Amino acid sequence: EIAEVTGVQTCALPISGSLGTKVEELAGSIATDEADLKAATGIRKKEATDFAAEESELVDVIDTLQRAISILEREMSKHGSPSMLQQHLKHAGTVVQALQALVQAAAFSSADASRLTALVQQQSSEDDADMGAPAAATYEGHSSGIIDTLGDLLDKAEAQLADARKKETAALHNFEMLKQSLEDELKFATKEMDAAKTGIASSNEKKATAEGDLDVTTKDLKEDVEALSDLHQNCLTKAQDYEAATRSRGEELKALAEAKKAITESTSGAEQLTYKDVSDRKSVV
Repeated sequence: EIAEVTGVQTCALPISGSLGTKVEELAGSIATDEADLKAATGIRKKEATDFAAEESELVDVIDTLQRAISILEREMSKHGSPSMLQQHLKHAGTVVQALQALVQAAAFSSADASRLTALVQQQSSEDDADMGAPAAATYEGHSSGIIDTLGDLLDKAEAQLADARKKETAALHNFEMLKQSLEDELKFATKEMDAAKTGIASSNEKKATAEGDLDVTTKDLKEDVEALSDLHQNCLTKAQDYEAATRSRGEELKALAEAKKAITESTSGAEQLTYKDVSDRKSVV
């Protein structure tokens, strides 16, 4: 009833509640996006670390193979009698033995030879699994045989490096796209949440103002109702007093009328007598 009398709008509570629900939903969305971004960043960091290690390993392998092939090609380019290196290679039956011979000839360092041996053995195992024969382990007894074998390993290493770099580029691109998408979602969600919070603050402020106005209006209304009640009571009292006074006046008028009547009746004979006496006196004269 008071709200109807004062006209105070009480819409602050529904608006505030709706915005509060929206803030909760946005907060959940932001938390999810932040978790996804954190997880994606962790995965990207691991991918980058793994790629850096693989790239470094392949670059070292390629460098070792290129140096080994360069040494062998330089040796093969010599003319005249067979060199000491060629003499060492002559008695080797496998690539591994040839590599050991190159170490003995001081053409390769033991570290390079160990790395090349591991590569050859790995290639042999893969060839054995794919084709059923360790082709890379066979040595034909001259420099060109081992050069071909190392050349095949170099091609493979370079292909692996190119493939690894291609995958890294694609993974980085995908991460950047995902990161941009999540950051955009976070930006817009944060903006909406800030707007919702501002709306809640404004709604609460309006609510507080409306409640203050309602309190004042309610107090004024209460005072007006009390004043109206007092006025009604005063009017009722005065009406009762007027009714009583009117009734008393009527009784007084009635009493006066009766008194007048009585006086009239009591004085009517004296008036006639006097008139007669006066007539008689006039006759005598």
